[in-house]
Parts: sequence; C-alpha cells; structure tokens
Amino acid sequence: MNVTEPAHRILSNELRRRIAEGEYRGGLRLPTEAELAGRHDVSRQTVRRAFQDLVAEGIVYRVPGRGTFATESDGRYLRQLGSIEDLMNLSTDTTMEVVSALRRRVDVEAASRLRLETDLVDSVVFRRLHDGVPFVLTTVWLPEHIARHVRDAPELADGAASAHTIIGLLEPHLESPITEAAQSITVAAASAEVAAATGCEPGHPMLRVDRLYSDAQGRAAELAVSYFLPEHYTYRVTLRRGGH
Repeated sequence: MNVTEPAHRILSNELRRRIAEGEYRGGLRLPTEAELAGRHDVSRQTVRRAFQDLVAEGIVYRVPGRGTFATESDGRYLRQLGSIEDLMNLSTDTTMEVVSALRRRVDVEAASRLRLETDLVDSVVFRRLHDGVPFVLTTVWLPEHIARHVRDAPELADGAASAHTIIGLLEPHLESPITEAAQSITVAAASAEVAAATGCEPGHPMLRVDRLYSDAQGRAAELAVSYFLPEHYTYRVTLRRGGH
C-alpha cells in the first residue's frame, strides 16, 4: 500500500529539517511564499499551508510586512502531533536506534492489550535521538501476523540506526491501514534501562506515553510504550472545535 503525502506536508517537513539544522538562525528570514513556490514547483497555497503547520507547532512566527522567521529553540525536541501521519513523520528529523532487536517472546500484559488469543508477541526496544541527543526509549509489541513482515528488516536489528518509524515500516505490508492511535499520558520514574538509554539517573521523572494503534477494521496492530525525557522533549497537541 502506498501512502501519498500531501505536498504541503512534504514542504513543511523540509523546512522543519532546515530550521533544525540551524539554516535560519540569528534572525535570518525564511524564503517568501513566492520564492518557495518557485523553488519547489508548488502553488503559493501549498506554501501557505506549510507555513501554517510550522506556525501552529511554534517552529516559526510571521511578522506582517517583514516575513517568516524561525523561533529560537531552547534545545528541546518539539513536535506537533495531531494525526497518524504526524507520528509517521517522526522519521524526518530524528534517528531510531535499536537497543534490543525485534524478537518473539511471552508477554501476558502486552498480549492482553493487543487483544490476542496467545501470550506470544514480538517486541523491539529502541531509543530516538534528535541532533544526536537521546530523548525517548520506546518498547513496541506486535502481533505475530504483523511482526512476520518486518522480523528480518535490517532497520530492526540490534544496534541498527535509521530514519524510520515502526508504523512507517509496517504500513506497506498491512491489509488495512492504521487509522487510530488510542493514547494515554502519565508520569513515571525512569527504570535502570530507561535511565541508561536516555542519559538520566534512575528514578528521574519521565513522561510515559502509551499508544495502541488500530487498523481500519478496529483490530489492534501495535502497542508502543515510550518514556520521554522532559528536559529534551515538548509534547504539543492542537485541539480544534468540531466542524472547523
């Protein structure tokens, strides 16, 4: 299954990457809508939507009559999450580094949350880095009928580092696309494993995010539990009134 990404999202990802690399530091103005439209062969409306994405995320701000500028960063990784596509696009400016390769194992709790009839699941543990700084450790559990498609993927081997997300690796192999991520957010203390992976002390307060992904048929496809280091991560969600 091929998922075509909207042109404005491709452009906003490219601008986000350039901003993260420091291309527009020190008050340097970003290119105008007309300049970007010509450079990327897209309409000005597409550029405008890309800018709107970045403004909503707090990555850029616009000054009437002067242009668009990058917001000065405090060193934290910031992402605006409002869709499944946003979660897939974590690969555009972060690195996934595998701590424990995808393997079959018994996990009663994970199997129950995935609504499986067996206690056997496949799981992989990885951390994610932004600009070389680790900010989260994630464990992903997959049902066997889904995991078999990526069990031999080099991106999920011990020590592998790549610009991928698990959901991005899975989607081309699924009969039905992932359409929902049920999410809960709590605070938890860093275990020894989490502390070692993120460079903090055991017991350090972490932001725990649990996501259960389901496909268009309502079937659980992936369970992910992540521990984010608050010093290096900001979580932002935009809520909109229905019908707007």
